[in-house]
Amino acid sequence: MRLATLLDLAAGHGVRLPDALTGDWPPRLHATDERGWFRFQRLYDAARSCVRGEQELRRLVREAAADDAAEGSRWLELQVEPSSYAVHVGGLTPALEIILDEARAASELTGTGVAIVVAASRIRHPLDARTLARLAARYAGDAPGTVVGFGLSNDERRGVTADFAPAFELARRAGLALVPHGGELLGPAAIQETLSALRPDRIGHGVRSVEDPRVLDEVADAGVTLEVCPGSNVAMGVYDRAAQVPLREISARGIPIALSADDPLLFGTRLTAQYLLARESLGFTDAELAQLARGSVRGSRAPESIRRAALADIDAWLAAQDGELP
Repeated sequence: MRLATLLDLAAGHGVRLPDALTGDWPPRLHATDERGWFRFQRLYDAARSCVRGEQELRRLVREAAADDAAEGSRWLELQVEPSSYAVHVGGLTPALEIILDEARAASELTGTGVAIVVAASRIRHPLDARTLARLAARYAGDAPGTVVGFGLSNDERRGVTADFAPAFELARRAGLALVPHGGELLGPAAIQETLSALRPDRIGHGVRSVEDPRVLDEVADAGVTLEVCPGSNVAMGVYDRAAQVPLREISARGIPIALSADDPLLFGTRLTAQYLLARESLGFTDAELAQLARGSVRGSRAPESIRRAALADIDAWLAAQDGELP
């Protein structure tokens, strides 16, 4: 969500937002302990509580697509937990259908394809995850305005990963990409558990796999793409500064990386900022940035026509060697 949109919605509903979302934005976060995570979740919930109807939900999807398009993105996989909005629009199914319908419209409007990842929450019962997996399967596809993936989000220290395996198996049978979060707040053992229990296609974060070379090898051998969000890693206190984010170690092992912005509202950085960080803080060359971008495209569920066009644009940018990010 754009900060300006949050302020607008909050004013319309008479919601008093925490200072960290108004005068002291972006918030100072450090969520590697329970207290820090509680503060992060409180801010997230405060923002989410301002989305209370169909038009506001549509606005979020439309603006997310517009912002990605402005940064040169060809394809956006937007993660949503529809339970959060069901109460305002008449149920889980209407919530997802509204999001999918606006994703189709936004794709046509902006030229950036928008698809949806339905995510279960670790703090809810695994049976709820099965309900969401069945719902996601009903709308599975490989085009803008369809569900392309199934995820698992919230505090990775909560719940038992293996308990969500039946939900992920339902999603697998429907042909959805399996994209759980893991390996940001917890270390290599959590990534091992995610690999064995859920057999993911991508892992949100996964950066702490570098702490155990054997686990890093397992990630590489599994062919998993890691969605690395440097701005998030620093904001959440996983690393003190951007230069510590282990992009180089992961890349050197041949693991595909999809640079991601995670949550721009709370972290204050969007997609292009992650590439700038890789260049300025980690010394990635143009060729290395291009390879990161290719990993993002290949790790996505974008239609083949969009993949070909995006990969061609990456090659053209690299060939130009003008030192400017697109």
